[in-house]
Amino acid sequence: MTTYAVGTREQWRTAYERQLAREKELTRRATELAQQRQALPWVRVDKLYEFDTTAGRRTLAELFDGRSQLIVRHFMHGPKTPEGCPGCTFETDNLVGAVAHLARRDVTFILSSRSPLPVLTAYKQRMGWDIEWVSSGGSDFDADFFSYMHVPTPRRDFGSGSGSMLDVMELMALSCFALEDGVVYHTYSTYDRGTEALNATWQLLDRAPKGRGEDFSDWPRKRDEYPA
Repeated sequence: MTTYAVGTREQWRTAYERQLAREKELTRRATELAQQRQALPWVRVDKLYEFDTTAGRRTLAELFDGRSQLIVRHFMHGPKTPEGCPGCTFETDNLVGAVAHLARRDVTFILSSRSPLPVLTAYKQRMGWDIEWVSSGGSDFDADFFSYMHVPTPRRDFGSGSGSMLDVMELMALSCFALEDGVVYHTYSTYDRGTEALNATWQLLDRAPKGRGEDFSDWPRKRDEYPA
């Protein structure tokens, strides 16, 4: 059982001032990392990718929807995750409210998965999300852009066999693109815990007295699957 220190207000204040200094340093470092992220070289995307959307078949350039920036949230819903990933669902609950605000900053935000569009649309309706969700099934989009992200680790070799890139293609991931003079450029990608900072629930739990807790055996669930 975890124990917690109990002290006076003065002791709390002293410890808090030390903590605040570290948090301010982290904030400054995060700003630097954001600038370095935005300074990454843009890579021209010459390959044609097409998606099934609510507006019909569209290219990657058309997904920008008249804006110059595109963020694609790779959502795990496909051959390996036909019921939809609980973790991706959990994170998307925290993201959909940002869509309208991003649009006012010239950024289109969408979800992309390999399952057929009718399946994705039904899941979106179940969750009550007002967001564009496209199907990349039948294209090389996921395989090509996950290949940018995969770095071998002891847990994932991304080579051949059960740990291959194709086997774990469905990952919690994010890819960013720019559109300039009719040309699409890939600018950034991240996956797994790289998307964690986007989830407001994690950030709130990190500030709660007991943090994220230790038992994740039954949490998070899809929000309509929690007991009443």
